[in-house]
Amino acid sequence: MSRSGDALAHTVGNPFRPAVMVLVTLGNPREKFWGAILSLTPEGLSLCGVELASFDDLVSLVKDGEPFSPGVVFLPLHRVERMELDLPDGSIPSLSQRFTSKTGLDPATVLMRHIAVTPQTVREGK
Repeated sequence: MSRSGDALAHTVGNPFRPAVMVLVTLGNPREKFWGAILSLTPEGLSLCGVELASFDDLVSLVKDGEPFSPGVVFLPLHRVERMELDLPDGSIPSLSQRFTSKTGLDPATVLMRHIAVTPQTVREGK
């Protein structure tokens, strides 16, 4: 897989950290997710995103300014078959790049702002 210098520099160290965009393939049942990492622990992966099949629908909603609710999910690590950074492959743009080119917005920022309002922040009046 060919990667640009910027994308390759992004992978130095631990690339799987909060707010990084990833593609996740799960087994039993087989599912694929695209989203921003919330946390990664020995128990599992917390992710804010959508099933890969819903990616184009999400882009359309965001582009049209429609309300949407990305999924905030915990995926037990034993179900995770593969997790990869959402990076371009040669001349093929990453899903994050496609999202940005169609909406003008950064996908991690869009997804992460949906989890900024938690029941605790509502109770505290923030």
